[in-house]
Amino acid sequence: MSERKVRVIVNGYGVIGKRIADAVVAQSDMELVGIADVVIDWRVKVAAEKGYAIFASTPEALQAMQEAGLHPVGLLNDTLTQVDIVADATPKKVASANLETYRAAGVKSVFQGGEKHSLTGHSFVAQANYATALGRDTTRVVSCNTTSIVRTLGALQQAGLLKKARGVLIRRATDPWESDHTGVMNTVVPETAIPSHQGPDAQTVLPDLDVVTLAVVAAHTNSHLHAWSVELTRSATKAEVLAAFQAAPRIAFLSAGEGIVALNSTVEMMSDLGRPRGDMWEVGLWEDSLTVKGNEVFYNYQVYNQAIVVPETIDAIRALTEVELDGAQSIAKTDRALGLMREFTPRRDLSAITERQ
Repeated sequence: MSERKVRVIVNGYGVIGKRIADAVVAQSDMELVGIADVVIDWRVKVAAEKGYAIFASTPEALQAMQEAGLHPVGLLNDTLTQVDIVADATPKKVASANLETYRAAGVKSVFQGGEKHSLTGHSFVAQANYATALGRDTTRVVSCNTTSIVRTLGALQQAGLLKKARGVLIRRATDPWESDHTGVMNTVVPETAIPSHQGPDAQTVLPDLDVVTLAVVAAHTNSHLHAWSVELTRSATKAEVLAAFQAAPRIAFLSAGEGIVALNSTVEMMSDLGRPRGDMWEVGLWEDSLTVKGNEVFYNYQVYNQAIVVPETIDAIRALTEVELDGAQSIAKTDRALGLMREFTPRRDLSAITERQ
């Protein structure tokens, strides 16, 4: 494996972008050249306090940053030839206009799940299709919910257990920092399209998934909740299903018996664990409520929407730049650097789990 450091710039320093920037800094084989944006608010000022080089995404933004005393290094376009890859975390529909700029500069790019699969022609989840991203000019890390679907259903598929899956997504109303801007209050809003976009989106990564998703938006902001009904290829035990999940990366078990009974419980636990920003990069799957009846399994899990795609973005950077050719090695390196866990609290052996049918 090459020892060179991949030079990365993050365009868009919002909810996802600031987390990607910090994650790049944590990697031994990456160098954060800087961050770019068009705003001059507290987020960019915090980046400056961290010592990150600030670039303006547009000439107008450059002037505004200079007037605000931010001391930008220069324009994003001027530095594209000096980096290996752009991690684009700009708002939905903005990123698509950036791709041609990146291509003209000859720089690789990673986009986020707010963009369509057609933008890049490739959608990415590290455990599923790292190899097909090797050396590509661009890819798209799928959304938070889609990432969780590929991680969990991919785990069952890898174990030879998955036949078809039907899931209900209870989505948070908005990002926590925007709670004063938008969102629903004292209601639940069903999405009118069935399947919701996450199921077809997961099929851009795992084309042979038999999956249907339904979604509702609820009046909370801290994360998403998934409820799944999965038909297996055969009758199985609870221990077998849990073992399949345990064998996959970035899935960690939660236990209601330990007091983790709701979404806010996990958010509190992440803070107590010292996670930056209280982030949970893993899928948090409730072990004790998982139920198997013959060839059917029912389970719930939590998706922390602000963080789950960050390790996937780091792996996508490695795949596109080919600094690491082995997906499992990249996942392991990313997880060590960020501190992902397979167990949030000490667990008993799967072999000792009592079946609850």
